[in-house]
Amino acid sequence: MFDFTALDLARFQFAFTVSFHIIFPAFSIGLASYLAVLNAAHYITGRDVFMRLFDYWKTIFAVAFGMGVVSGIVMSYQFGTNWSVFSDKTGPILGPMMGYEVLSAFFLEAGFLGVMLFGRSRVGPGLHLVATLMVAIGTLGSAFWILSVNSWMQTPVGYSMNEVGQFVPEDWWAIVFNPSFPYRFVHMVLAAYLTTALVVGGVGAWHLLKDRADQGARTMFAMAMGMLVVVAPIQIFAGDEHGLNTLEYQPAKIAAMEGHYEPHPEGAAPLILFGIPDDEEETVHYKIEIPYLSSLILTRDLTSPLPGLKDFPKEDRPSAELIFYTFRIMVALGFAMLGLGIWGAISWWQGRLYDRKWLHRAAIGMGPMGFVAVLCGWITTEVGRQPFTVYGLLRTADSASPVDLPAVTTSLLAFIVVYFIIFGIGTYYLIHLMKQPPEKGDPDPAMGPTRTAGVAPGPAMGKDAQGAE
Repeated sequence: MFDFTALDLARFQFAFTVSFHIIFPAFSIGLASYLAVLNAAHYITGRDVFMRLFDYWKTIFAVAFGMGVVSGIVMSYQFGTNWSVFSDKTGPILGPMMGYEVLSAFFLEAGFLGVMLFGRSRVGPGLHLVATLMVAIGTLGSAFWILSVNSWMQTPVGYSMNEVGQFVPEDWWAIVFNPSFPYRFVHMVLAAYLTTALVVGGVGAWHLLKDRADQGARTMFAMAMGMLVVVAPIQIFAGDEHGLNTLEYQPAKIAAMEGHYEPHPEGAAPLILFGIPDDEEETVHYKIEIPYLSSLILTRDLTSPLPGLKDFPKEDRPSAELIFYTFRIMVALGFAMLGLGIWGAISWWQGRLYDRKWLHRAAIGMGPMGFVAVLCGWITTEVGRQPFTVYGLLRTADSASPVDLPAVTTSLLAFIVVYFIIFGIGTYYLIHLMKQPPEKGDPDPAMGPTRTAGVAPGPAMGKDAQGAE
């Protein structure tokens, strides 16, 4: 039988709700920017296809935005019910920052959301574009403040302790722009853009398999592949820089991610590609490794020392048995996104972007993988911070409310039932919307001659295709 404590279930409850929540902001951040690009492209070029796609995706954005708001509100209540000690000790710092997010970002996006969704005919195209830009800026502002809050918990600076044991601000500039914040903010925003590009590309590929003459599907698929080939390598570079920052401030997390139980005081640490980490025996079983590569990646040198988990007391270590895998899944998906983007770019160069069925099938398969990568990234980040809520200063066990096990069990079961019903229905509706083809309207003259299935594209589409694969 499982022997769970109230702390275990409180942690699982927060992990469960945040896992549902994070996928919607990750999607809405990227989708808001995509809507701004579509609106601006229509405003500049006058091409009808961009506004048709804007109308298509704005409904999807509205549903995802609403689901993100609802799941976020539910999460905030847990700070009072399950994590009241944490809220009390960090409130003087985190409370104002969360308030800034509402006042400066959420109000902005919520205030202009109605204009973006319903006001084009009332305010005109220029002000409608401004409203769309404000919504996109608001979503980025929300990401700014939430990532700043979470990053301060990872790398706390700019504080002092008062007489009752609370963290109180000494330097707001240092708190907001704490050492890990720039890396985490860039990494998360790029992840949101890649997640949205994969969804847009998957939807476009779905409709291209049904009708390769669909101008809306062609446009969204081409834009998605372009985003992948540009942003994926930037994300890989940003992730590498984030890893170097983590090594400096949270070396135990890096040791767990890499599966390094033994320290490497003289460098020459291998990169463990695969294996089965065992915290009890402090080793990785059946490991496949590349000599020296971990040292080269993390220190840019073969002889610089790297820490191992044995350098830290057992009670201060994160568990490698989970984040060893989530980190590798995230990295593998990042390179898969790059590969898909390169495949799309080569196909575009060859004039085959809308004809390669296996490319379209791969895009459909990769459609939800951005969400998987985001979840794996957050698991790596949060589990890697354990056993602390404020890294090195406030333990998770000392942050929980004095709530009995039956109370946490009841609320957890209620969350599971309600979330799967409500968000299951919402996700089903989102997929239903995506399965509807974009309104075709008249052929867009700027796209060149249209084509039917099995017919080679016209000169405006580049080199002649040789038929579908």
